Amino acid sequence: MQFRDVIGQERVKQDLVRTVLEGRVSHAQLFLGSEGSGSLALALAYAQFISCEDRGHDDSCGSCASCRKYTKLIHPDLHFSYPFFAKHKDDIAVNFLPQWRQVFLKNPYLDFEEWRAQFDADNKQANINIAECHQIIRKLSLKPFESEYKVLIMWLPEYLDKEGNILLKIIEEPPQKTLFLLVAQDQDQLLNTLLSRVQLVKIGRLSDQDIERYLVVQHGVLQTRAMQIAYLSEGNLQVALSLLNEAESDYFNLFSNWMRIATADKGVQIIDFVEQVGKMGRENQKHFLRYGIRLMREGILLLSGASNLVRLPSVELTFITKFSSFIQLDQAEAIVGELEKAHYHLERNVNIKILFLDVSLHFVKILKFHTLPQGTRYISA
Repeated sequence: MQFRDVIGQERVKQDLVRTVLEGRVSHAQLFLGSEGSGSLALALAYAQFISCEDRGHDDSCGSCASCRKYTKLIHPDLHFSYPFFAKHKDDIAVNFLPQWRQVFLKNPYLDFEEWRAQFDADNKQANINIAECHQIIRKLSLKPFESEYKVLIMWLPEYLDKEGNILLKIIEEPPQKTLFLLVAQDQDQLLNTLLSRVQLVKIGRLSDQDIERYLVVQHGVLQTRAMQIAYLSEGNLQVALSLLNEAESDYFNLFSNWMRIATADKGVQIIDFVEQVGKMGRENQKHFLRYGIRLMREGILLLSGASNLVRLPSVELTFITKFSSFIQLDQAEAIVGELEKAHYHLERNVNIKILFLDVSLHFVKILKFHTLPQGTRYISA
């Protein structure tokens, strides 16, 4: 993994490169970024850059013996630790290394659910257990085989139980040329004793433009569709890829039409809309509702006089600007409330057609008659 393969995050890349070129590599670093931001990919690119035998001024060469081994995740001085579902108390991460290599090489932006799918987990809880902690200490006590540094990349250290405190000494006083790269998503879930011993590298969410460009260039997605997916993904590339793998759905036209027919109280067209949405599939329906929630929240910003905070593609911006001129703030808030309740119930096996018909009728009351609903119940399938 080279820095050029990591989407966006240009400032972070430059800072990481500078630490290496200036000889300021901290032995314990925490890459803290939300899901889908690329923190794991950045950690690997950083480790590869450090170990590269012919590094350039801004990236690893990608062709030396070290880089070739890093590309396949088989370098003897590169170690991984990650949460897993232990079948026995002495299970360790290396027992699941083939699965890790396969899923990571397929998607370096993986989330925990994608990793979980590699296991027959049943109701087991994932963790980084005491046996794995002892194994980390043992293997990092050895001298490097080929590179100047031994590198341990620990993904999701949030899954370290209190037994993880046995790692504190080796993190605080590591063997020479040993590098710990912890990749986390939730700082509040980390051991406080661990946080105090690492240098923090903050990684922000990806911009809509970064995700849009990636989808267009790497996946050949039409720009209008890429803009819509990027907007809906909220900076999470994993969500963007999930949306991309679903059936093509034009959420904007579907949602804007929904608002128009509800405002006009067109009963026949509402029934047609319900039939159309009913064929989309549950995951697509959830994404559609989330799209509507985000779009209407931008409308609330407009109605609240905070237009400078609105960031929408031009088509969506034109629609929500016009739509906001016909409604009041309490109506927009009521629409968001109904969409959020619908999303909640959609995750709990409701009858899809009854759900969307009921929400549509509430929208008619809100938009045409300015009657704000007091509560809603949906019928389970």
